[in-house]
Amino acid sequence: MLNKIYNILYNKILVNIVIGNSKSTVYIEVLNSKGVIDSNEVIFDTAYYSNEMHKYILSYTKESPLFYISVLDNSINQGAIPTCSKHLIGKYQDIHENEFKCFSDAWSFYTLKSDIYELEKVYKKIGIDFIFSPFVVLANFFGDKIDSHLAIFLLVEENSMSLSVFNSGEFLFGQHIEVTNDFDSELVIEDDLEEEFELEEESIDLDDIDAIDDIDELDDFGDIADLESMDDIDEFSESKDIEEELNVNEENEDFPIQDSDGINEDYQRFSLIQSAINTFYSDEKFEGVFLENVYIADATGVSGDLKRYLEEEMFLNVYVRHMDLPLALCEIAKMELS
Repeated sequence: MLNKIYNILYNKILVNIVIGNSKSTVYIEVLNSKGVIDSNEVIFDTAYYSNEMHKYILSYTKESPLFYISVLDNSINQGAIPTCSKHLIGKYQDIHENEFKCFSDAWSFYTLKSDIYELEKVYKKIGIDFIFSPFVVLANFFGDKIDSHLAIFLLVEENSMSLSVFNSGEFLFGQHIEVTNDFDSELVIEDDLEEEFELEEESIDLDDIDAIDDIDELDDFGDIADLESMDDIDEFSESKDIEEELNVNEENEDFPIQDSDGINEDYQRFSLIQSAINTFYSDEKFEGVFLENVYIADATGVSGDLKRYLEEEMFLNVYVRHMDLPLALCEIAKMELS
């Protein structure tokens, strides 16, 4: 009853944070009982949670006690495995060092416990309600394909990729891939961030609102175990068979192995994808499984070269969809809160 009253009195503020190698994005939606009444996205030229981002988020969260912070897990030491069984998880990863969550009673995603603690440290001034795995974002985004196709499903971010193989809904293989070492991939805090965070936060006093204690019960790691299907989100349940057009350079017939910055970024991505697929094929469990299709969720704006490398070098059928990653994160947060 109290929750219903607070939902009437206050808007919900959904804050979604995606930290990249050279830029970071904060996407915010404001919802009332009827739906989204406001949304805004700001890109910051930073590779960490900065004071400027904190001020921007506070400008929204101070208006309501019903705010929820979602962060995309960008740690190196994460992945996905094809089991939810506590007895089998240990065959894939150390059960003591990692935090595991089950997805739809079928497969698990994980990350190092120390990385989760580091995330909580970085965001301690604002708090975190959900830490979402890119594998969950990928599974949600291609929910209309995963249930009926044998294919590679790939999320391409600025400095990483999350690759999984599904066969008619069955998770077979997963690998998180770091694309570049040009930047320090560890979470960092500005030297003077702690001092600058001494802001005058004119927030609503949560101590005066008893019902808000329910927020503490939310799982920090974005538990998706109770989501039996991805059909709840209309945007992803629609069939999207038409391949998105990429901006391909037709003038150069040869693969541009190098550019002015050294190795071509999309060729590097291709090489890493090829290596991951070879790892899949080398596993005797998957003998006789032949991969022909790749569905790419492009969250960074890759060139047409990546598609061409995969098609011409590995003879794969490649389908690309643009992904608005912060928006995709927000959709999953809504599912968690529904």
